[in-house]
Amino acid sequence: MTGRTTDGGGPMTQQQAAKRRPGTPGAFSRWMQHRANARLMRKIRRGEGAFMGMDVLILNTVGSRSQEPRETPVAWWADGEGAWLVVASGGGTRHPDWHDNLLAHPDRASIELPGRAALPVTPHPLDGTEREQAWQRITETQPRIGKYQSRSERQYPVIRLTSR
Repeated sequence: MTGRTTDGGGPMTQQQAAKRRPGTPGAFSRWMQHRANARLMRKIRRGEGAFMGMDVLILNTVGSRSQEPRETPVAWWADGEGAWLVVASGGGTRHPDWHDNLLAHPDRASIELPGRAALPVTPHPLDGTEREQAWQRITETQPRIGKYQSRSERQYPVIRLTSR
């Protein structure tokens, strides 16, 4: 069984796949997710920006180790003029790779809103009261996010993206 490295780089061997990091999906799950993400990104680029009742954008980052371009569909919430909130969930016991990539290279991040060209953004991880207020708004509009959080041992980060 072969797959991709955890940051989306080149193929990994069976031995590497067997030694994947705890809290990360297996090769088949990654393959399925890659296919589903590709389909969703095509929809977003056509101007259809919703999935399971949530608004979705494409987050463009650079691999934290590979330096390769990465694109990931993520749920978002408007946060005033020129700002968007994204929640690092993914359901595992660790943050998704896009979160690590975004924070490793914040100056190279951009988003694609449905049917629009890429827009450079700057990420601002929220904490304290600011995070709690944003989290409350997010879970009021999407209670399922709160349910996912209640099943996780880690606190989902909330990141404000502002246009550069």
